Amino acid sequence: MKTNNRVYLRKLLQERNERPEKMAEIDAEINATFRQTHAIMVIDMSGFSRTTVRYGIIHFLSMIHRMHAIVYPVIAEYGGTVVKEEADNIFAVFPDVKSAVDAASDSLKHTGAVNTTLPPEMDIYLCIGIGYGDVLMLEGEDMYGSEFNLASKLGEDLAQQGEILLTDSAFENFEGKKEDWKRVEFSISGLELVAYQRA
Repeated sequence: MKTNNRVYLRKLLQERNERPEKMAEIDAEINATFRQTHAIMVIDMSGFSRTTVRYGIIHFLSMIHRMHAIVYPVIAEYGGTVVKEEADNIFAVFPDVKSAVDAASDSLKHTGAVNTTLPPEMDIYLCIGIGYGDVLMLEGEDMYGSEFNLASKLGEDLAQQGEILLTDSAFENFEGKKEDWKRVEFSISGLELVAYQRA
């Protein structure tokens, strides 16, 4: 039985490389098996390098563990699914942009509340990017797609501490108060990006 896992995707990609005459047929099979539409949320912890250098990796790993304990229930509460973790990043998908935005907002509120009870060296600060669109989804493993890449760029590289940034597509598909958001432009890695941040 076919499943949307990495092994099957690699098999199809290998066949695509070896049989260019079947490219359209193989692409159709990849799309039918893996393509899904989601709101994509990328959470990055602010200050990874600085904190690790100052307090050591064990201290930072304990902060990541605390962040997961705070954020995972919030993601689940808004119908989200964690696809993967990498270092201090969480990659999750939601059925719609509003759910992702609400989860992001609550994650910031919850970490902020916890920070009031902790010494400064244990404070957790998040940067969050949200995209919306089609991705190739490997269940429980990974995802690939332009909106995933853009959400990652926003969350990991461009969002400031405590900030949520939406891609252009996420903003277009956001069923919330759009007047609360303002358009911002970034130039990074040769890309001109349009995003939206809370006004």
